[in-house]
Amino acid sequence: MSQPSPRVIATDLDGTVVRSDGTISARTAAALARVERAGAMLVMVTGRPPRWMADVATAAGHHGVAICANGAVLYDLHTETVLETREIEPAVIAEAVGRLRAVAPGLRFAVEHPTGFVFESTYNLERLDVEALGGRSVDPADLAHRSGTKLLAFDPNGDPDVLTATAVEAVGDLVTVTHSSKRALLEMSAHGVTKASALAALCAEHGFGPADVTAFGDMPNDLPMLTWAGVSYGVANAHPLVLAAVTHKTSANDDDGVAEVLERLYP
Repeated sequence: MSQPSPRVIATDLDGTVVRSDGTISARTAAALARVERAGAMLVMVTGRPPRWMADVATAAGHHGVAICANGAVLYDLHTETVLETREIEPAVIAEAVGRLRAVAPGLRFAVEHPTGFVFESTYNLERLDVEALGGRSVDPADLAHRSGTKLLAFDPNGDPDVLTATAVEAVGDLVTVTHSSKRALLEMSAHGVTKASALAALCAEHGFGPADVTAFGDMPNDLPMLTWAGVSYGVANAHPLVLAAVTHKTSANDDDGVAEVLERLYP
């Protein structure tokens, strides 16, 4: 006897359903659309800020809702509007930056807001045009001018796993620290805010619990969500910590691994 289809699908985007070239394949888009058509809830759970969601909303046919900024923002993909935010207070941003500068002087900082971000002039993200990405350069003293959805810290010469461990020890009592790329780019949310905390709150509003959720991911920032969900999948290209933690594995993002599973779950 076949098992009933999951009532909730929660999936990371970049590296999971988004291919290495930045696109979502037609096959994956069609598989995502199956979820809502079957009466289940589709949740995109991503480190991306809301302003980077328009292409995803279009590719996914405006299906589902999104948890952005690693749990700090709830975003409606149907209408492309921010529904709720959980932000880091200015005093906490200032304290976290001060502590991190003391233990890792090479860090460059930025602060995400729902509609943009501010950054130090040295925050060049390997020469990417941060202004074109929605950023505005400010004096370092003005980074904590107002609350933010994410505090970002970048070390062009650092190891992401080592830097994350250092940051957790230094500021783990102030903010939630994670990373989601192969660069030494830390992503910090308000204390206790993770992909899992936001997903759990959203599911509770609809009467769902962990046993109702099947989740997909590829990087350490997905781990809270993957370990909370009743069923979890790591794509083949996932970080080793993810592959060690999930209950199942699927093909790589470039091979439509999530679509492969969704087609079986929602025939």
